[in-house]
Amino acid sequence: MNYLLEGNAAVVGLQWGDEGKGKIVDYLAENAEVVARYCGGANAGHSVRINGVKYATHLLPVGIFRPNVVNCIGNGVVLDPAVLFHEIDEFLKLGVPISPANLKVSYKAHLVMPHHMQEDAARENKAGAGGIGTTKRGIGPTYADKMQRTTAIRVADLLHEDKLKSRVERIVVDRNKQLAAMYDSPPIDWKATYGLYRDYGRRIAPFVDDVGQILIDAARERKRILFEGAHAALLDVDHGTYPYVTSSSCSALGIFSGCGVPPAIVRNYIGIMKAYSTRVGGGPFPTEQDNDTGNYIRERGNEYGTTTRRPRRCGWFDAVAVKYSVALQGITAIAITLLDVLSGLDHLQICTGYRVNGQRVDLFRADMDVLEDAQPIYETLPGWRGNITTCRRFEELPREAQQYVKRLETLVGAPIKIVSVGPDRSATIMR
Repeated sequence: MNYLLEGNAAVVGLQWGDEGKGKIVDYLAENAEVVARYCGGANAGHSVRINGVKYATHLLPVGIFRPNVVNCIGNGVVLDPAVLFHEIDEFLKLGVPISPANLKVSYKAHLVMPHHMQEDAARENKAGAGGIGTTKRGIGPTYADKMQRTTAIRVADLLHEDKLKSRVERIVVDRNKQLAAMYDSPPIDWKATYGLYRDYGRRIAPFVDDVGQILIDAARERKRILFEGAHAALLDVDHGTYPYVTSSSCSALGIFSGCGVPPAIVRNYIGIMKAYSTRVGGGPFPTEQDNDTGNYIRERGNEYGTTTRRPRRCGWFDAVAVKYSVALQGITAIAITLLDVLSGLDHLQICTGYRVNGQRVDLFRADMDVLEDAQPIYETLPGWRGNITTCRRFEELPREAQQYVKRLETLVGAPIKIVSVGPDRSATIMR
């Protein structure tokens, strides 16, 4: 058994998302018995490559590709039933077994509705260049309604059709008035919405369960649980680069409210970081390379969104930002991914500090105004050449690649235990 799963583990992002969490969750899930997703919605995308075939999930936990794993969608996830059933149908056609035996959906999870997507798109379009770069999938408005309470619909509501009908009518009619006044949006047919979600409810009913209790019982039975994060700490709604963040508590701090479990349930926190930095959409990015280097990284790393196919902004590794994420989330081990992408560069740069208003700053501050003015202070290391995707022992890597990994380990403050050198399951080195 992989020792990182002893006492249960969580896989979380250390940067602005897209670090390759899906691959690492899949890799560790070989020894897991339960995999639980705790945050985000269909705006997240995890990719897994198995025997050369690429699979992409948006709502289903990545443990779905491992036999004998129970996969849980926690209450912290906002669920778009259309996306969920599209994924289920797609994977069933590919021979991936999915049934109520290996997939559990929290009855407390909130639902993404058509008016949420309409509001998200209308607000982002109206903002133009001032938008924050949402995926327009209704995630933010759904979380906002969750806090409003009286305008939200949960999975549990789908199981009570008589009450669902009146609830949908009231909410949609009211939201139509708001959207028409604010964005001149066309009205949504509440009857069609009710019919659609009534049918979703009938299909989802066998999967609905008390996920929090399932996880608590699994922990008591000493089953190996793996918590799957989406997005990353620098996109956390409270602790990320606000307002250029996602709408959920997607750092490790969100696990317990997002699944309904106590903190003592997790011993190991595995942070995932790329060997370089990327982010999608707007927001400060001190180490961004909008030049040939950034283009090289983007093309070699296929840095295009799993969900949106938007090109990602690319740059050098920011050790200041990652050190912040490591401390915030109590990281006990790190997996570095996409190390192979950097092969072929003559030199590599690592941001070890910022210069702000003429002063050196060594601590990350999640303040947009500060970060917009931050100038990175770089340390330069030699690059390496050659294909490293066939390496399976750390000592097989070029000396310069080993040096790079060890230096990052020192700078961010946690041991790098996993080194990913390619997209496939097998292209993974355990240190």
